[in-house]
Amino acid sequence: MISRENKNLAKWAMQYALDKGCSDARVSVYLRNGNSFEYRDTQIDRLEQSNESGMNIQLFVDGKFASYSTNRLNKKELERYIANSVEATRYLAKDEARQLPKPERYYKGDGKGLDTFDSNADKVSVDDKLALLKETTAEVYGSDQRLISVTSGYDDGKSGSFMVASNGFEGESETTYFSLYAGVSMKDEGDARPSGSWNDSAIFWNKLQKQDIGKTAYNRTVRKLGQEKIVSGVFPMIMDNTMSARLLSPVLSALNGNNIQQKNSFLIDKIGEQITSEKFTLIDDPHIPQARGARWFDGEGVATVKRTVIEKGVLRTYYIDTYSGAKMEVEPTVQSSSILICEHGSRNFEQMLASLNRGIWVTGFNGGNSNSTTGDFSFGIEGFLIENGEAVKPISEMNITGNLLTLWKNVVEIGNDPRLISSSRIPSILFDAVSFSGI
Repeated sequence: MISRENKNLAKWAMQYALDKGCSDARVSVYLRNGNSFEYRDTQIDRLEQSNESGMNIQLFVDGKFASYSTNRLNKKELERYIANSVEATRYLAKDEARQLPKPERYYKGDGKGLDTFDSNADKVSVDDKLALLKETTAEVYGSDQRLISVTSGYDDGKSGSFMVASNGFEGESETTYFSLYAGVSMKDEGDARPSGSWNDSAIFWNKLQKQDIGKTAYNRTVRKLGQEKIVSGVFPMIMDNTMSARLLSPVLSALNGNNIQQKNSFLIDKIGEQITSEKFTLIDDPHIPQARGARWFDGEGVATVKRTVIEKGVLRTYYIDTYSGAKMEVEPTVQSSSILICEHGSRNFEQMLASLNRGIWVTGFNGGNSNSTTGDFSFGIEGFLIENGEAVKPISEMNITGNLLTLWKNVVEIGNDPRLISSSRIPSILFDAVSFSGI
């Protein structure tokens, strides 16, 4: 996607910034285009196509730093824009921690091998995409008098970027994606209107699931009919592979160097300490071919490497960018996570569920929050009461409460069934002793 002309423009802009007085500069140019369609019942409800291009410019001037962006990629206009940006940066306060990464930390390969771009993406016609949406809706529409609406959505996109830094980095990346979604809402007793959904996504069109998305969304909605609260209590909690990454998200946020530096993390000074059950090992593996999140370098150009984040419950690393590392006077690692995987257990979700005498299967979250400093949380949930290994009652309007450190130390079992459409490939997880608030 990125042309030689785009690359030359980025290099020229970087050199122009240096000529105007910058000690260092980093410039990236990007191109994106995509489609977004929606089909509601029997009609097209939304049809959008977008094209975007632009340049991000980061300037280091006399110990001061600023970041600018523009979608005007004309040299004459860029000359004025960059010159004005350099002068504006001079008015900022000094911050000596603002610096480019050390050159030895940069990625130096050719950018090939991850296979994250579908070269046939443009060969898929709009007619094919709209037909897919219509077929997805038709799997369900009119099949049940309790149906209120059936919606299907399709999105795709191509993106490419090229980044260059004045101390020796050049890197290019490109990716494609395709996604298909279905949502169903139904009438229930009283005013209840349960809804459910299902989706699939892929980097390559020919690997996108194109059948049964609508049917799965319908089945996931039907099972919610008759939801109610149950009596509060402490139960085992099982989460399938569509939901398990949700509870990992605040943990990842607490590992972010900026949050640690700002004292806004419940995982400060926890390297080498037990923060989860020994059943849980989390690995960041950025170089899995044809995977969402695969990349050779982060947003600073720093080379990504496979690293163990949590080893049998023990925290091994943070995500620390160059700025946060300089502020805290510690060695930086990498800016953010790439592809997260777990060491698997021996059983899948169905086998784990069958082993529960009594517990709760959480299938969705309905609001709530967590305290980033303490790890205390309260999340609204819906799901099923489990008895003797079977889902016996749909539940909703309940909360789980507690502390994230306690919760993750109560992991009993990790499944072997990650869903591979996400960059967080977290399998089903069984937790013990979770506090549920209901009646």
